[in-house]
Amino acid sequence: MASSGKCGNSIFMIRTVLIFVIAFIAQCVAADNKGGYPLLRDSHDASLQQQLEGVMDVMGYHKAINSQRLAVVLVDITDLKKPRVAEINGDHMIYAASIPKLAILLGAFIEIREGNLDLDEETRKSLTEMIRYSSNKEATRMLNLVGKERLQEILQSEEFMLYDPEAGGGLWVGKEYGKSPAYQRDPLRNMSHGANAMQVARVYYMLETGQIVDDELQREMKAMLGNPGIKHKFVKGLEDFPDVAIYRKSGSWKQWHGDSAIVEAGETKYIVVGLAEDPNGGVWLSRMIKPIHKLMVPAQ
Repeated sequence: MASSGKCGNSIFMIRTVLIFVIAFIAQCVAADNKGGYPLLRDSHDASLQQQLEGVMDVMGYHKAINSQRLAVVLVDITDLKKPRVAEINGDHMIYAASIPKLAILLGAFIEIREGNLDLDEETRKSLTEMIRYSSNKEATRMLNLVGKERLQEILQSEEFMLYDPEAGGGLWVGKEYGKSPAYQRDPLRNMSHGANAMQVARVYYMLETGQIVDDELQREMKAMLGNPGIKHKFVKGLEDFPDVAIYRKSGSWKQWHGDSAIVEAGETKYIVVGLAEDPNGGVWLSRMIKPIHKLMVPAQ
């Protein structure tokens, strides 16, 4: 009888533990799908993947792709609840120059959201110049206002997971934008300013779906990404297409070139991210956006 009682208690304890585990998993899933939006990693579209690979093949970029010197992520977000994702080397982290200023922008708006930073005119001007004109001075200023450790905490938090060692890393800021040395390089690739294309795309998707800040701050954040002040790469490649709105952050240093954007044209909206390691990488990005845009917006 005593043995039977111990067995019953053990079964009860196991059931209790299982209930807590299931509840914990459910909470994690709910947190990862905030607002009912799917994860981009779960939204791969075979047809779009084939089309993107076809574009890259026609452009002659297969060697750069095979050597992981080129990464591209394309996401159709015309229906935000049903994103369609295609990616090439999407989880491969590449030195990204000024693209991680996007992470500083996100960190600043999280601190504004939490009441730790005021969105006054000085802050708004500083953030806009950092994004629109890629000001290194303002990027360093905002990085220090947010806090270096605080920014890494935000990027690696359960809410965002924008730097995840199990997913190829992601957005990393471990150096001020200037001549000062790196204060903390990323643990995977030893980079001071790094990114992979999928994590950059996630920033834009979370922004569009209201998973970063409320509607008012969302409009402020997106406005800073609009009206690009530097007319190269994706912006240059799309200059012949009428009625296109571009919200973007780019970056270049030596042989590393990158661009990332939300592109809106009529009823179509898509995210595109390109990271390249080649002296001609900027030209690659400018050339590839044209067939990508025609793929996404056939009428144009």
